[in-house]
Amino acid sequence: MVNRRFAVLMLFCAAGFAQEKKEDFEKLAPYYPTPETIVEKMLEVGTLKPGEKMFDLGSGDGRVVIMAAQKFKADATGIEMDKDLWTQSMEKIKSLGLEKRARIVNGDIMKQNYASADLVTVYLLPSSNDKVRPILEAQLKKGTRIVSHDFEFSGWTAEKVEHVEDDGEGRSHTIYLYRR
Repeated sequence: MVNRRFAVLMLFCAAGFAQEKKEDFEKLAPYYPTPETIVEKMLEVGTLKPGEKMFDLGSGDGRVVIMAAQKFKADATGIEMDKDLWTQSMEKIKSLGLEKRARIVNGDIMKQNYASADLVTVYLLPSSNDKVRPILEAQLKKGTRIVSHDFEFSGWTAEKVEHVEDDGEGRSHTIYLYRR
């Protein structure tokens, strides 16, 4: 009887630990795809050049990473915690033959190294930008560009702000460019 109770208790503990591990990722924004026209504008505002290293934080379906690698010839990395979106992104990257220039890391944006970045793109909520800002401040080299879609980074002054009145879908957007 004692062994059975111990086994049941261990099972509950293991289940609780598994649940705890799953929640190690903090969701910093809902998945809301950026229109392709805005993706291109973000990369243009960020002056992405061939061969530069760029990171997209919360890469969703990979569209920023794919355009950065395909059209801008950059070395592009996305960080996405959602396993399904990660799988979808990687399948698209493989189908386009972009594996040498594009990849998606299935992980937490708060636990990555961005020191090699020339450009970082984000479409996160303002509170999430506040959480990510200290990591970027600590890791990014002088001159690294950060492009934020729709939401500012508090405490930073944008070098450039672009308003896009209509994305073709009837919505306006704001793109912020920052430089470390």
